[in-house]
Amino acid sequence: MSDRAPGNSQAPLVLLEQITKIYRKDTQEVRALDGIDLRIESPGMVAVVGPSGSGKSSLLHVIGAMDRPTGGEIVVAGRRLAALGNAELTAFRRNTVGFVFQTFNLIPNLTALENVALPMEFNGVDKRERRRRALALLDRVGLAPRATHRPGELSGGEQQRVAITRALANDPPLVLADEPTGNLDSTTGQLIYELLEEIARGRTVIVVTHAEPLAQRAKRVIHIQDGRLVS
Repeated sequence: MSDRAPGNSQAPLVLLEQITKIYRKDTQEVRALDGIDLRIESPGMVAVVGPSGSGKSSLLHVIGAMDRPTGGEIVVAGRRLAALGNAELTAFRRNTVGFVFQTFNLIPNLTALENVALPMEFNGVDKRERRRRALALLDRVGLAPRATHRPGELSGGEQQRVAITRALANDPPLVLADEPTGNLDSTTGQLIYELLEEIARGRTVIVVTHAEPLAQRAKRVIHIQDGRLVS
């Protein structure tokens, strides 16, 4: 079977059909996701909200191919994820999905510029072009003057802006953000809301969040509880 979904000009960017994710610990079974059906179009920002332990992060992880579901089918950007081997999944994540995390996940001994350029290096972009594109991205978020600073020399908000630009380094159609403002104060969080909203004008951004002001900026809000979508 081809890893490509059947051609359809109206196909959604993300399609989930009866997705389950089951974790087993000793004799206990936890259904993190329980029969999820979901279509997400492009572009725009989609917020995923729900109580702790509801399955929000699990949903993000299977969409971004960081974890395989126990059952069901996922198609992202026309690719059937179940048909991809490990090397293909790595290439898929590198080219199709940008990730933003609550804890920033920047490499501490690299500068802001080097952190942003790193995904392009993995994609074989030459050094001069990596530097040009990384500087342009940092300039877009007002951090060009901080390009040579390492994460420990940056504020939390600055680190998150670097992390967001890193997620955009290979120009992916999909950005997944897991509680991107969870470690930030409200004023800094507001800047991140605005940045994500701007990014979502040209691509799909799926945000897991407890922050009501961020969810209100989304064009669509998905509620999840006990591994199931609720209205």
